[in-house]
Amino acid sequence: MKLNPQRAVAQAVAAADHIQTSTMLFLKQPPRFLFFTGKGGVGKTSIACATAMQLAHDGKRVLLVSTDPASNVGQVFGVTIGNQITAISPVERLFALEIDPQAAAQVYRDRIVGPVRGILPESVILTIEEQLSGACTTEIAAFDEFTSLLTDTALHAHYDHIIFDTAPTGHTIRLLQLPGAWSSFIEEGKGDASCLGPLAGLLKQRIQYKAAVEALADPRYTRMVLVSRAQNATLQEVARTCQELEAIGISQHYLVINGLLPESETQQDDLAKAIFAREQAALSAMPVILRTFPCDHLPLKSFNLVGLDALRHLLTVNVPQQQLKRDQPITINAPGLLSLVDELSADSHGLIMFMGKGGVGKTTLAAAVAVELAQRGFPTHLTTTDPAAHLTGTLVGKLANLTVSRIDPEVETERYRQQVLDTKGAQLDAEGFALLDEDLRSPCTEEIAVFQAFSRIIREADKKFVVMDTAPTGHTLLLLDATGAYHREVSRQAGNNGLQDVTPMMQLQDPKQTKVLIVTLAETTPVLEAVNLQTDLRRAGIEPWAWIINNSIAAAPELCSQLLKQRAQNEVNEIEAVAHHHAHRYAVIPLMKEEPVGKELLQYLIQT
Repeated sequence: MKLNPQRAVAQAVAAADHIQTSTMLFLKQPPRFLFFTGKGGVGKTSIACATAMQLAHDGKRVLLVSTDPASNVGQVFGVTIGNQITAISPVERLFALEIDPQAAAQVYRDRIVGPVRGILPESVILTIEEQLSGACTTEIAAFDEFTSLLTDTALHAHYDHIIFDTAPTGHTIRLLQLPGAWSSFIEEGKGDASCLGPLAGLLKQRIQYKAAVEALADPRYTRMVLVSRAQNATLQEVARTCQELEAIGISQHYLVINGLLPESETQQDDLAKAIFAREQAALSAMPVILRTFPCDHLPLKSFNLVGLDALRHLLTVNVPQQQLKRDQPITINAPGLLSLVDELSADSHGLIMFMGKGGVGKTTLAAAVAVELAQRGFPTHLTTTDPAAHLTGTLVGKLANLTVSRIDPEVETERYRQQVLDTKGAQLDAEGFALLDEDLRSPCTEEIAVFQAFSRIIREADKKFVVMDTAPTGHTLLLLDATGAYHREVSRQAGNNGLQDVTPMMQLQDPKQTKVLIVTLAETTPVLEAVNLQTDLRRAGIEPWAWIINNSIAAAPELCSQLLKQRAQNEVNEIEAVAHHHAHRYAVIPLMKEEPVGKELLQYLIQT
């Protein structure tokens, strides 16, 4: 069944007698800066784009900025944006910018190296470029561009509002902490080795970072819109985000609960009833801190939120749903997760990495596969690189053959600091030790520490299964960038002597050692982002092993809800595209009535 969701949306809206608009609380008297953040997959990008369109429609000049390294703002609007301000046609007064970390890093490197090229010896230039090749430079460059948007008075004179569509929570908290972190480091520390190259371009801009900190903390200029779904884990993460934001002085919070299933859809549909009950229970158990915030509720739409027609009606109520072309059962004949686990277990050890857009269920699927491998008697280490992930909340309890860990940036950074101070610091005098200690307080130290922890864990895959739940796409790509930089440095130092250790990148590139599973949903934007992720991985010499389409409504039995039926029909083309064009092997997991939490439900997920 071939459908054109965007055309169907336009036809449904055109057929309506009127559309009743709803004034969102977060849009009342909006300040200059609006930040949309939250756990991956909750709809931040769609809501940010719809907000930008609404403000532009109200006569404001608006700049929409994505700080996500895996931005899909261009995909939502159906235009190519990139690292330059681009007009969004035909939306008058709306412009967009995607901060491209790699492009920003190149501009940053050119700014530092350009003035000395041809003056300093070539060997010195090569050393500087090597210092500027890592993920730390990439992060600093993106941060540098971000703070300029907060402090550029000429830009502010040109736009009434700047809207930030941010990366998933963990990455965003890191970005928002950086202005204060770098300001403190520049004022208190001198810098030594690990950040000498990247830091060189920051020293002259301390006034800009101080102004950025002040803008972020002032509710007259900045409003933080926390987007969530009615899910226990997601709401708990939003509550943690509030506490972290308040710790850096950001306290003006608004809450948006997105994608709520209307009660009218629950008649004679067991899956819809279960979803509705689950969402209402999550809202009733909402953390106390969130109940004090102004809160908006947005209903689940039957259409995918891609294209101008869909975005125009995201922030409205009583929008007619798409009408089914044919009310007939949808049958999905696709392999389940069990077939993949059977194939994986044949190797008896190895690294299994789950990657993908935030909110697609990587944590749950990683836990399910780890539990199944442990139940089959294989020693298994389940871990995560996601700063916002909580595996223990998904797993609930202990299991023989299974160990669980989390790469905690704060813990790993302190461990790395102590290691360096105990080794390198032991040979230094008091002054040298103090300088080293200051250098290790640089924000760059966290990137090095997390990379070392990542490398340490994946080495275990030589003897056991290591199942890794990764951070959302953009954050993971930055980690892989650090892995690649380390690989290049080791290769350069090895020279032509033929002696070279097996680097983490070499292990990731070896299909006998590493299996990458891309997790997605059967929706336009998640599939497009998964395709982009696969392209980036292949560019790094890593070939994805399989795709998993999670939470598929089309794979769920006996649907009666018209809204769920329409969403199921919309999924068919996406599932076919994955099966026939994108994946070597794949599996489809149906949307379950109960959240798969705990060993029993995780194992049931494998068998469906």
